Amino acid sequence: MTSLIVDDNPIARATLSHLAGQVNDLDIICEYCTAMEAYNHLQNQNVDLLFLDIEMPGMDGLELTRNLKNKDIVVIFTTSKKEYAVEAFELNVADYLVKPVTPGRFLQAVNKAREILDGRKEEVQVKNDEFIFVRDSNITRKLMLDDILYAEAMGDYVKFYTPKKEYAIHGTLKSAEEKLPSSRFIRVHRSYIIALDKIDTLQDGGLVIAGKFLPVADAYRKTLNSRMNVF
Repeated sequence: MTSLIVDDNPIARATLSHLAGQVNDLDIICEYCTAMEAYNHLQNQNVDLLFLDIEMPGMDGLELTRNLKNKDIVVIFTTSKKEYAVEAFELNVADYLVKPVTPGRFLQAVNKAREILDGRKEEVQVKNDEFIFVRDSNITRKLMLDDILYAEAMGDYVKFYTPKKEYAIHGTLKSAEEKLPSSRFIRVHRSYIIALDKIDTLQDGGLVIAGKFLPVADAYRKTLNSRMNVF
């Protein structure tokens, strides 16, 4: 896994670099002391994983993460304060490390990141906009896109709902969103992706698919209405 360390504290950077150096498949490409430096790096060169401090001069770690939402990067926050945890996890980061970072806690976060990256490579694969393969109970099954009603994030799993059956796979909703064709599916909430042609009704605060009410977050409502040609 290629990685960046972004922290304005040189001792914190050195600690993370030392811990990372003990993990065989973890390669620290660069260390930066500002979020803007990391942002500029990532415009030209992608990495798998970002160890990111939150409180830094200028752009903070939360702002950087929002500006990288279209990039396929796993983020682990490292911070001395706990009060940012809720906001951080709303950004779908892999983990939230509170300084001082212990070796055991560091490895736990890296393992989470590794699972997410492995899931992106293996769990959901789109084939010619007609079907996906999902690994269900160690069996890889073909799932026709026409059958998918919606997908729901459930902890470390994503559950695909069809009229006849539900399929739970190990992975992230972000990975599913990136793999499913955007012409047919849209994110409407941090926990839901829906099939546009399966919507029965739009309501205040949500929509209905196959009799199930699903919430629509304010951040996604304008895009949804535009795709549905709602006036």
